[in-house]
Amino acid sequence: MSKDLHWLSATKLTKLFKAKKASPVDAAKASLAQIAAHDGKINAMSLVDERTTLAMARASERRWLKGTAMGPLDGVPLLIKDILLVKGWPTLRGSKTVSRDQSWEHDAPSVARLREAGCVFVGMTTTPEYGWKGVTDSPLTGITRNPWDIAKTPGGSSGGSSAGLAAGYAPLALGTDGGGSIRIPAAFAGVYGLKPSFGRVPAWPLSPFGTVAHIGPMTRHVEDAALMMDEIAKPDARDWHSMPYDAVDYAHKLKRDVKDMVFAYSPKLGFDVAVEEDVARLVKQAVASLRKAGAKVVEVDPGFKDPAATFRTVWWLGVRGAFGHLSEEKLALLDPALRDVVEQSKAISIDEMIAATKARGELGSFMRQFMEKYDALLTPTMPITAFEAGQLQPGAADPQGKWVNWTPFTYPFNLTQQPAASVPVGLARNGLPVGLHIVGRMFEDRKVLRISAAVEKLTKRAVHFPPGY
Repeated sequence: MSKDLHWLSATKLTKLFKAKKASPVDAAKASLAQIAAHDGKINAMSLVDERTTLAMARASERRWLKGTAMGPLDGVPLLIKDILLVKGWPTLRGSKTVSRDQSWEHDAPSVARLREAGCVFVGMTTTPEYGWKGVTDSPLTGITRNPWDIAKTPGGSSGGSSAGLAAGYAPLALGTDGGGSIRIPAAFAGVYGLKPSFGRVPAWPLSPFGTVAHIGPMTRHVEDAALMMDEIAKPDARDWHSMPYDAVDYAHKLKRDVKDMVFAYSPKLGFDVAVEEDVARLVKQAVASLRKAGAKVVEVDPGFKDPAATFRTVWWLGVRGAFGHLSEEKLALLDPALRDVVEQSKAISIDEMIAATKARGELGSFMRQFMEKYDALLTPTMPITAFEAGQLQPGAADPQGKWVNWTPFTYPFNLTQQPAASVPVGLARNGLPVGLHIVGRMFEDRKVLRISAAVEKLTKRAVHFPPGY
């Protein structure tokens, strides 16, 4: 039994724990064994602490045996992105500029809530430096690879989390998303990822990328993400941006039909973007399944121009804030492409910053009005499947654009702060996963999960993990 536990959902695991057919210790050992067997080639883990993991698992086991389990996530293995603080573990943010030799006394709010829920921390997952780009490699940890094809990237910046989920390291992971960093890797690695409405999940300390940066769940099953949201959306006074807590039960009545819903379907967002044939086909099929299930689908572009320049200004200013003060000695430790962005960021004027802030506000207002007619906007998550690992971007894209150019569907909705998710909808003919992007109305995170669950069911996705694991 234990050799299969690492593939089970959180819901199935806790049913076994309750029935005393398996224990959290069994599940933790299965996760650790999977990491030991495969991470040498995938490189998804930046830290594994077997001693702490097993101690947490044994504590959970005692609670289940006494009938005092903390809830539906007690004893479930969890991966945590190396961006979020974890008490007792160094959070190096994928960077050689962060010293290990300091006190690590705090949990980030999302980490604290999952610790309180009884999750078993398996380890920390790889990220590019401070999550700055849409692939996962760094001078600190090297290249992270996609379990579907280790020559390919799992995306980023939460690529360690997506790769770990796809390889069966754990059923739950935490990611961060400042321009697609949950949804890009979810699409590339064939897992589920939700970027909640900004402020829904408290964050502390605030990301250097400010109010485009979100924290959210990554899982293999939508229901598990809903269970995570039940915990990580709880309040934390350290985040002055966070929304008032509304005590929503995200998992309650999750699997309802979508007959009462109206969707906007935009194959290209109205942009001049080349979408791979298989991506377009699988996304279109998933949208058709929603229509067959009784939803109304209107093919329409929202009507805004590509906000890449606005996003780039916002993002590059975050880079300046994080790294612009570093000494020459520290700058030399950075990813060379990141150092290039640091230099680019110094040319941004106050007028350009003000103009970007204004343009962002106009886009947010535009989308609030557009979404009044629709329950969700549906697009591909990515226009392409995963490309070669170790590259900053696919092909010969504009080097000034960095990763913004090749992920046109994700970053607009960091600017608007709307909830958005990527749901796996099948494999392209090259054997790599494809994701459907679901963008919800602001604050309607629960509805995005509900639509995601419907897509998961309607597409009858049978393959939850790549062969050979």
